[in-house]
Amino acid sequence: MPAMMIQGTGSNVGKSMLVAGLCRAARRRGLSVAPFKPQNMSNNAAVTADGGEIGRAQALQARACGLDPVTDMNPVLLKPETDTGAQVVLQGRAIARAEARDYAALRPRLLAGVLDSFARLRAGHDLVIVEGAGSPAEVNLRARDIANMGFARTAGVPVVLAGDIDRGGVIAQIVGTRAVIDPADAAMIRGFLVNKFRGDPRLFDEGYRLIAQRTGWPGFGVLPWFAEAHRLPAEDAVDLRASRGAGLHVVCLTLSRIANFDDLDPLAAEPGVRLTMLGPGRAIPGDADLVVIPGTKSTRGDLAFLRAQGWDIDLAAHVRRGGHVLGICGGYQMLGRIIRDPLGSDGPAGETPGLGLLDVETVMAADKRLDRIAGIALGQPVSGYEIHMGRTAGPDCARPFAHLPHPDGAISADGRIAGSYLHGLFSDDGFRAAWLARLGAASQPGFEAGVEAALDALADHLEAHLDVAGLLAVARQG
Repeated sequence: MPAMMIQGTGSNVGKSMLVAGLCRAARRRGLSVAPFKPQNMSNNAAVTADGGEIGRAQALQARACGLDPVTDMNPVLLKPETDTGAQVVLQGRAIARAEARDYAALRPRLLAGVLDSFARLRAGHDLVIVEGAGSPAEVNLRARDIANMGFARTAGVPVVLAGDIDRGGVIAQIVGTRAVIDPADAAMIRGFLVNKFRGDPRLFDEGYRLIAQRTGWPGFGVLPWFAEAHRLPAEDAVDLRASRGAGLHVVCLTLSRIANFDDLDPLAAEPGVRLTMLGPGRAIPGDADLVVIPGTKSTRGDLAFLRAQGWDIDLAAHVRRGGHVLGICGGYQMLGRIIRDPLGSDGPAGETPGLGLLDVETVMAADKRLDRIAGIALGQPVSGYEIHMGRTAGPDCARPFAHLPHPDGAISADGRIAGSYLHGLFSDDGFRAAWLARLGAASQPGFEAGVEAALDALADHLEAHLDVAGLLAVARQG
């Protein structure tokens, strides 16, 4: 069945958003459409209906298609643990921990999994829209590529190249890509588009024509900046953004390996909440009402990072002032007395003293818990997913955060320190309202409906400014 691929001139040019918008536009045309990303590098993961994990961007794209996410939509997920090493997830399951220099040896196995997953999606849908990773212009990596032209050439999938005018130099981005890639790779590209334009797009008419002349590729349009993008989950930690609300001050510690950071998106959308994403080198503000320690791909490593910022001292002062603390997943593990890792599941084997704010301790296990789950917290329905390797126990677990239906998490005796393994907990309007009410803040319902509305608005935006019919027609040229 037809398929087409959006590749970018670089990372963060808007490929994920473009694919989500095209998926929703195709679905509204009555097509059965599915997203696909051969390889993703992200610690922001989603648990799938078939019990694995994929990048959360592909879960959002699946939602745009009206589908439950499955592991075939992102068969290779690389989850960075250090600056040079990552956990390798193949078709939803962790299979290895690899240093960058060793990754090439895994290529045959990974490419086979990619093609296997793609074939299943292609057989089950009218259309598959594929997202590249990084840039095809990284020609030094071409021999071991499975994410861009290595996939497109092998699978016979035509490509549209997207450039980002907001970062500047979009003419050089697109024309330069044409100049450096192999002619056979360039032949896979059926056209280009320009993304994230601010101002009057007609001012770029000459530049648009120049790109077409220099590359020989037709253009599919210039897409203005999408103002509603903040209502959709961000894919990369570089996109983390604070809210401009007022009222309750929530501070989230931006850890070096922060994971599943979209847990905080519903709070950022609250008009009665001011969310600060606190970067390294900055002290926790004295007016913080709630400090959140989020998930992380490297709990012990990020605990060392947290201490290096002096945040452990700031947290102690925050608690003395009567402030509240919430730890989610790895952040929950940090709140305890100790983290033991006898098997080296989370890095080098050993143990690390925790922050001691909860009377619990964590032992890392060899197997990863992956589960979509629902239950009750604060008397309200709550749902989300678990994705962790640790098992936590201790006296404070006698006061669980939620019942899922198993007891989850822990709460301190005074109720001001809490931890949970549940990701996505704030998406449920009733629980979020109950949680904020305990902190003296009101809540505005409708977060999930807002995401749906933003996906529809994104599709409208693409239809208004791009040749969407032409883009979808590219899929029939494979």
